[in-house]
Amino acid sequence: MTNQTQVRQPNAIQRWFRETTAELRKVSWPTRPEALALTRIVIIVMIIMAIILGGLDTLFGSFFRWLLY
Repeated sequence: MTNQTQVRQPNAIQRWFRETTAELRKVSWPTRPEALALTRIVIIVMIIMAIILGGLDTLFGSFFRWLLY
């Protein structure tokens, strides 16, 4: 064995946390008003899609009830 100091390599978990933290610092986070506006858009789109899918479900349900009975 040599007298040289051995540098410990970080294990995979430590490296993953360090790299993840570094990447998260690079992220351009939205401001609060931007986040609220985007949240409103998502909620509105979800409501519209729920209405459309609910209407289609009712329509197809009625159609197949009429077709099969």
